[in-house]
Amino acid sequence: MAVGARLVLAGWLLALGAPAGAANKVDLDYHVRLLPQSDQAEVRLTLADGAAVRSLDFNLGKPGDYSDFKADGQWQVGTAKPAAAQRGVWRPASGKASLSYRVRISHSLKKDSFDSRMTAHWALLRGDVLVPAARLDQQDGVELVSRLEFELPAGWKSVETAWPRIGKNRFRIDNPERLFDRPTGWMLAGALGSRRTRLGETEVTVASPQGQGMRRMDVLTLLTFVWPQIQATFPRHPNKLLIVGAADPMWRGSLAGHGSLYLHSRLPLISESGSSPLLREVIQVFARIDDSQRSDWIGEGLAEYYAIELLRRAGGISDERYQALQARLSKSGHDVGSLRGEQVGAPVVARAVLLLQELDREIRLKTRNKRSLDDVTRELMRLPSVDTDAFVKLSEGVLGGSSKVLDSDLLR
Repeated sequence: MAVGARLVLAGWLLALGAPAGAANKVDLDYHVRLLPQSDQAEVRLTLADGAAVRSLDFNLGKPGDYSDFKADGQWQVGTAKPAAAQRGVWRPASGKASLSYRVRISHSLKKDSFDSRMTAHWALLRGDVLVPAARLDQQDGVELVSRLEFELPAGWKSVETAWPRIGKNRFRIDNPERLFDRPTGWMLAGALGSRRTRLGETEVTVASPQGQGMRRMDVLTLLTFVWPQIQATFPRHPNKLLIVGAADPMWRGSLAGHGSLYLHSRLPLISESGSSPLLREVIQVFARIDDSQRSDWIGEGLAEYYAIELLRRAGGISDERYQALQARLSKSGHDVGSLRGEQVGAPVVARAVLLLQELDREIRLKTRNKRSLDDVTRELMRLPSVDTDAFVKLSEGVLGGSSKVLDSDLLR
């Protein structure tokens, strides 16, 4: 056989022996050095093989949030429109390639109210800030394997994230729902106090800076009490749940992130009205419903509905207190004419909860208690995003016919 024919045959045999769809795995390492003296973090992205990625197009937000860029390969900053967010495009050099920059950590929503903060002893932030969202253009057949490592200041003892720990200050970043794996979710580093337990399939950690008044055991106790109801309702359970908190001047609110949530340490775990900021954000983490087309009422309404309902199912709300809560919801949502909108306030959420309660009763009645709003919610969790029309169709599918409750001006 001629040499050329042998080479062709050898290549053909090698192709037959290669696993179908085998990916070329390329390491993407994030290194974060926290710099409390300048209220910044120095972030470095390192690709083991820069040729695997054609480009990363970052959303850099407002000018000044990110600075001091250094890149192996091409780096270009610009804006698509005068009022648009600043963007930065990295086209890595071949071989081992890095992009480094600095990011400002402390950010205030208003005067003396921070949603991320760094002090001389600790930092509380969202990982979304460390590595901005980006559009990834990579070579076919490439799979990026991402890891995150922190370099802490002297005297800082530990760091917590919602991602699996693979070393003292190292974490594996793997989000099957996104092409570009970046370290999202709430993070906390410094001199910390923490409590841990396992609830069902989930490792739960409650952490805060020392001296911030976070009632860590109270949080774990409430979650332990309600957890069986959460598990019975939601089929998708995170492997890890991180709850972080701090006192003033941190923002006096609560907010869910990837596998994590923030809770101001002075917020009541259950308010006088019977609602629970803690349970509301836990449900956001579990359900992960992405609203679209001016339909924020769905995710926000379901979170508040289940924060009340699951506490009631667990025996934490008496019938008398439940009726009093219904009266408060009715009063708050009385003047709401429409649930549609991008950002919904408390009156809209209250009215949404009442509508969802009515829908649950309608489903239970028409299906002779064989189905409920829980079935609708489980279907919603399968969708990448949901709007009002999709919600109505799913609900009527579970109901087995048209819904009188959803035939409402509130949804138009």
